[in-house]
Amino acid sequence: MAYNKAREEKKWRLWKEAEEKQLRKLGVDESTIETLRTHDWAIFNSDRRYYQRMQEAGTYLDGVADDTQQPEIKTVEDFLNSIENQQLYQILIKVDKLTLQIALMKIQGYSTCEIAHSLSITEKAVYRRMDRLKEKIKNCFE
Repeated sequence: MAYNKAREEKKWRLWKEAEEKQLRKLGVDESTIETLRTHDWAIFNSDRRYYQRMQEAGTYLDGVADDTQQPEIKTVEDFLNSIENQQLYQILIKVDKLTLQIALMKIQGYSTCEIAHSLSITEKAVYRRMDRLKEKIKNCFE
């Protein structure tokens, strides 16, 4: 949400007037009240600059994030097409389709149990296939 300076300043003025009313009731002299007002106004402006900069930075970062967002990978083919490392790509194209499907589902955040259930295999088979794939990748990059 955008920082609205006018609304925040209005809230600050209402708060400050109530505070000064209390201070006058308690017998605080006007010079002290004026010093407090000046100090609080400086803090308000500092906060205002901070929030405006944060909003600008947030907007900038949102734009950068939108620009760098990768398309969602939904299929094994999309997964293979997204691989930029040539060695890794060469390993993955030699792997069977089921192992690639398991790897894709792992990347998408599915649990081992969910993967096993949806592919109609045992959890142990999921672990075994992932371990073999990790070993192939590890051997290639050593």
